[in-house]
Amino acid sequence: MIKLDIKKVLFGAKGEMLLDVSLDIKRGEFLVLRGESGSGKTTLLRVLAGLESAKGRVEVDGEVWLDGDKNIFLAPQKREIGFIFQDYALFPNMSVEENLLFVNRDLELAKHLLDITNLFYLKNRYPNSLSGGQKQRVALARALMRRPKLLLMDEPLSALDPKMRLRLQEQILELHKEFKTTTIMVSHDLAEIYTLADRVVLMEFGKVIEIANTRDLLLENSNHLELIGKVLSLDTDSIIVLIGKDIVRVPSKSLEFEVGESIRVLVDGLYLKLSKLES
Repeated sequence: MIKLDIKKVLFGAKGEMLLDVSLDIKRGEFLVLRGESGSGKTTLLRVLAGLESAKGRVEVDGEVWLDGDKNIFLAPQKREIGFIFQDYALFPNMSVEENLLFVNRDLELAKHLLDITNLFYLKNRYPNSLSGGQKQRVALARALMRRPKLLLMDEPLSALDPKMRLRLQEQILELHKEFKTTTIMVSHDLAEIYTLADRVVLMEFGKVIEIANTRDLLLENSNHLELIGKVLSLDTDSIIVLIGKDIVRVPSKSLEFEVGESIRVLVDGLYLKLSKLES
């Protein structure tokens, strides 16, 4: 369980803002932070990581990482976290394998993570010779080398093409479950949120304005449904849907169709508006 109650004055494009957030996050939960740019999402991640100070308290599985009243501040290197930045932040003078082993000299774990992320054949390559998707997979594997209690991700897939985003979403979810980590991710992408998140925290000007489970969030706002676009493939277990420029797999126990000008698919009680199936 993560308990945080923090306050921090920020200065941005809209002037002075108070980041004032109280959250309880369940162990093993996948939480997404969503909100306009400048709402405090990235700063919240950095406070959790110990990269920025704040007033208040952060407690993770009973261990106090921050307590402003008692002058407690656990250094970042002592917090059991993995952090994936938007720009990957890989060491350019180290190979893929060396980037992982710099965090933890566990060769067996490094091999396992390189195998899962399909990077083992690239283990001796350097970051400047990798594609964006390959760099992001290295960053993900490196973040998990500490077997972190808490995995923090700041829009990690925003620069990737749709097919690569889908593949990495699946790998992120697989690794999240295997390592039983608690994951907090910043994302604006509804397809990504639907695929990955247990709950969504909506932030505005430094405050939490709503906390909802993912399905309820989509049900509450019909505009979200309008984003659902074209079915790329369909089987008894799932549908692959193109949403804008993004591709997402939506698992389903049952599918019901209503055919009109477009197809409406009932997925576990949630209607998605879709155009016709591709031939």
